[in-house]
Amino acid sequence: MVLYKHEMKLNFKSLLIWTLCVGVLCFGCILLYTSLEESMEGIADSFSNMGAMSTAFGMDKMSLATLKGYYATEIALMHGLGGAMFAAILGSSLLSKEEAGHTSEFLNVLPIGRGSVVFAKYLALISNIVIFNLACVALYLLGFICMGETIAAGEMTLYHLAVSLMQIEIGTICFMISAFVRRNLIGAGLGIAVIMFAIDMMCRIIPAIENLKYITPFYYSNASDIFTNGKLDGTMLLISVGITIVSFVIALLWYQKKDLAS
Repeated sequence: MVLYKHEMKLNFKSLLIWTLCVGVLCFGCILLYTSLEESMEGIADSFSNMGAMSTAFGMDKMSLATLKGYYATEIALMHGLGGAMFAAILGSSLLSKEEAGHTSEFLNVLPIGRGSVVFAKYLALISNIVIFNLACVALYLLGFICMGETIAAGEMTLYHLAVSLMQIEIGTICFMISAFVRRNLIGAGLGIAVIMFAIDMMCRIIPAIENLKYITPFYYSNASDIFTNGKLDGTMLLISVGITIVSFVIALLWYQKKDLAS
């Protein structure tokens, strides 16, 4: 628990910055909806007829002229991508920073095993992602209250559960990578998040690569699909959980036998 508390303290500033940047930005966009509502109908018609781009961003399913559609296509897009980038940055440095900062020698003379180190750091990763999402959702709900508006609670809950799982998956993949390297590959982590996002958009508009949806967690956490169908894709959720578990196990096994640089 000491190491877990230490990691939470070290990453508090990053958590605060990302929560404020993503949460406050989306909160502000929610408040803007009232001033844009009258002109939104014409804009929504134009965006829904943009062909492939409309399909990629879910505007063929949801209308920007409604708060539900605005949230699913605009707010959810910023929240999902921003959260994935935060998870990727955090996950890609948790294990590798010990060798990059030449602190692994000090850490491993403490009376804790390497397995405990991995578990403590991974718990810190999960905790940061959960706190990030809870804080952001609180800001979004405050925005709805300020506007005097309501939104489908069931679909919103499903979406935020799915997007949290998506961020945990991406964070865990980056966590696994950090177990193999000896320096912080934050750029690579960000690259993974952006590439996964791009694959989601491409497999929605190019039928030949539709099966790529099974490798990107952005697909099952797409707000437009969730708000339209009112449910999650069970098969893709199982795949996501499987990838997350396998990635963590690989990180755990490799780090335990790794020759750590001092």
